[in-house]
Amino acid sequence: MKEWYRASRVAGPLAGLAAGFGEWLRAEGFSASTVSQRMCQFDRLSCWLEREGLSAAGLTELRAQQFVEVDRASRAGFAKSARTLRLPLTYLRGAGVAPPPAPDLAPGPVDALLSGFGDYLVSERGLAAKSVREYRRVVGPFLAELQRSRVVLQRLSARDVTSFLARECPRRGVSEARQLTKALRALLRYLYVVGLIETRLECAVPGVADQRGQSLPRGLAPAAVAALLASCDRERLVGVRDYAVLLVLARLGLRAGEVSAMQLEDLDWHAGELLIRGKGRRRERLPLPVDVGEALVAYLRRRSRAVSRAVFLCQRAPRGPLGPTAVSAIVRAACQRAGLPLVCAHRLRHTAATEMLRAGGSLGEVAQVLRHQSLQTTAVYAKVDYHRLRELARPWSGSVR
Repeated sequence: MKEWYRASRVAGPLAGLAAGFGEWLRAEGFSASTVSQRMCQFDRLSCWLEREGLSAAGLTELRAQQFVEVDRASRAGFAKSARTLRLPLTYLRGAGVAPPPAPDLAPGPVDALLSGFGDYLVSERGLAAKSVREYRRVVGPFLAELQRSRVVLQRLSARDVTSFLARECPRRGVSEARQLTKALRALLRYLYVVGLIETRLECAVPGVADQRGQSLPRGLAPAAVAALLASCDRERLVGVRDYAVLLVLARLGLRAGEVSAMQLEDLDWHAGELLIRGKGRRRERLPLPVDVGEALVAYLRRRSRAVSRAVFLCQRAPRGPLGPTAVSAIVRAACQRAGLPLVCAHRLRHTAATEMLRAGGSLGEVAQVLRHQSLQTTAVYAKVDYHRLRELARPWSGSVR
């Protein structure tokens, strides 16, 4: 049996911290072999600090990069970039013995403006962090162009806005152009609210031809959903988790971000309800179906204990909440196992809506479950309610040719 690297072998100024580092790695869910590798790296880092006459307090980002270069040249370690020191640096900084990361350089005018815009989107619009990053990314070129052209914000005109859009929109697809106009309206509204411009220029942003509603919502057939669920190996913990995630998506029609945001305290077992942390920081409750509750219980009983209060956790170390991207990855992996075309997590939301209509539910009931703020958003599902549409169809009086 291979002997793992022990903390007692670590020499140098970090020797007293080695045992704690090993315990921290194990608590984060790393395997014994990974812990051994990281302890070996910790020892090399400590010995290098001793040779350089440094303590942990001298382990700046520049010094960390120097160690990586020396370690790579010696071929003794597996360091290829400064990212390989992320774990020891995180632990040492958390213990208060290593200096924090160097602050960013002083932001320029565009950076400062984007920072304030991001704060506005969070506090006033209730946007999620991912949406805020996307909005800032989209409007960044507009502000950068104003800076290059030396356009003063107080003298910003509708002509400046429309000229920018006339150049940018033809280079983009419909969805990207719509995202640009939406983000630009939000930016111009923010500039007016904080007094940086005197005219409400968001009205100068034209609309983009709306392509929505021209195609049918594409839900999965019941047999396909059953194949996705059957592809999960519920003998393993990861299979139990993936089965619960897929069932929540298919039965409740949650978004990937809403599944990721589920907390243990959101599950009200006595009332049989689930609190949904939706878009715009809305909080709404849905009934918890029996089969979904049973799947969640099966997962939570086997799930490892963690500091995180998130319901769904990553199985790979370091363990933490399952992000929206990982939720979509679970759906794609299930499609591959089941031999189905790859779909995203949102397709299961369409599936839940179409199944409710097939079972006799009304559009109003579907809107309640999907938590749409406007019934117009839900009206697109009327196209797939073939039985009720057939009742509206008038008999053809012409002759058949």
